[in-house]
Amino acid sequence: MPADLSAEDAKLVTLARAARARTRAAEGAAVRDTDGRTYAACTVQLDTVLLSALQLAVAMAVSSGVKGIEAAAVVTDHEPAAVDVEVVRYFGGAALPVVVADGNGEVRDVVHT
Repeated sequence: MPADLSAEDAKLVTLARAARARTRAAEGAAVRDTDGRTYAACTVQLDTVLLSALQLAVAMAVSSGVKGIEAAAVVTDHEPAAVDVEVVRYFGGAALPVVVADGNGEVRDVVHT
């Protein structure tokens, strides 16, 4: 992890990696709400449903009654520019950091909503 990545953001990357590894999914994601609680999820790809890991992590947070999101992380093999952060922007607002890391947890970029 880069030295400038906070311990809380590094935790999000760790949770996202674990979610991805448990199911061997295409992506893992984790979000932190404004109270400091975290929610982790992986990609869900069924015949009739496709949810990105980030969409599902936000949905889990929303279904738990959170009022806002302050940060997120996605572990993926895709390029950082391909990560759709719209769901975080919609629920959490503009300029929130989304850490994008590879499967080894190496941070590739921090994009903002």
